[in-house]
Amino acid sequence: MGMGRATLAFCAVAFLATPAWANPQMWAATWPNTDFSKSSVDFDEILWGGVPKDGIRSIENPRFVAASEVKATDLTETEPVIGLIVNGDARAYPLGVLTRHEIANDVVGGVPVAVTYCPLCNSAVVFDRRVEGRILEFGVSGNLRNSDLVMYDRQTESWWQQFLGEAIVGEMTGTQLTMIPARLESFANFKERAPDGKVLDPRGYGVNPYARYDSRDEPYQFFAGPFPEGIEPMVRVVVVEGEAWSLPLLSEKGEIRQDDLVLTWTPGQNSALDTRRIAEGRDVGNVIVQRVKDGQAEDVRYDVTFAFVYHAFHPDGVIHSR
Repeated sequence: MGMGRATLAFCAVAFLATPAWANPQMWAATWPNTDFSKSSVDFDEILWGGVPKDGIRSIENPRFVAASEVKATDLTETEPVIGLIVNGDARAYPLGVLTRHEIANDVVGGVPVAVTYCPLCNSAVVFDRRVEGRILEFGVSGNLRNSDLVMYDRQTESWWQQFLGEAIVGEMTGTQLTMIPARLESFANFKERAPDGKVLDPRGYGVNPYARYDSRDEPYQFFAGPFPEGIEPMVRVVVVEGEAWSLPLLSEKGEIRQDDLVLTWTPGQNSALDTRRIAEGRDVGNVIVQRVKDGQAEDVRYDVTFAFVYHAFHPDGVIHSR
C-alpha cells in the first residue's frame, strides 16, 4: 500500500499547478463507460485534481494488525484514526494511510463499507457500499468539486461526491449512499473503547503530503469560493445533520447540547494536515457526537471539516460560532 509515482505527482501538482477545467469531451477517452448524459451538477464545477483516474489508488484488500500489537514507531497514541465499529467488529483506519489512498473498500461486521478521507476538506465519511441490490467498489476519479474528492464506482463508473455521498454524474446520478456513524479520534481513544480492535496496517506511513495545509488562510486553488461570512474558511467545523458548530467554540465549552444532541470535545489528537510528520501535528482534539434519550447514548454521524467546505455544500446552512 505504498505511495506510488502517481500519488507523488498529485502532491506536486496540487501545490504548484493551476487545475484545468474539464468537460465530457475531455473525459470520454478515460471514462468510456460513464453516462455523461446524466448529471445533477454543472460540469464546470468539476476540476481536474492533477492525477488521472486511479492515480491515487484506493485500497481493495486492506491488511490489519491487532491494535495491541501496533508499535509507537508506526502509529502514536495521539495520531488520528477513523474508528468504526459495526456489529461488534472494531477497526481503525489511520489518516496517515488514508491521506495517501483516500478510500478503503472493506467489509466490517458483515457490512461492505467504503472508508473515505478527503485531505483537502479534512472530511472523513464511511459509507455502506450496498446500493440497489449490488455491492459497489469505489476508486478515486482524480477530479474535485468544491475541493472535495469525487469518487467513482467501478461497476457503473458513475461519479460520487464524497462529502455528500451522492452520485452527481452517470447512471446512478441522484442515488444517495447510506452513511455509517464513525469517530474521528486518536488511536488511544480507539483502543480504550475497542481494546481487541484491529488497525489498518500503518507501517511505512505517517507522513503528511499536505504540510501546513490547515494553517493556510485559504484552501488551494481547487476552490473558487465564495467563502462563508463571520468565520475564517480554514477553521474546522463539526457538521451534524446539516448544521455546523465551530471547533474553537466546542473546544472552549467542552460540551454543547441542542435538544437531545450532545457534542463533546477532549484534547489529545494530532492534526493530520499540519506538520510533515503527523505525530508532531498540533492538537485539534477529539469530537464525539451522540443523541441521548432516556439515559441511553447513541453515536450520531458527524464530520469535522473546514468552514469553506460546509458553506460550499450548505450555502444557507448555519455555522454556530458563539
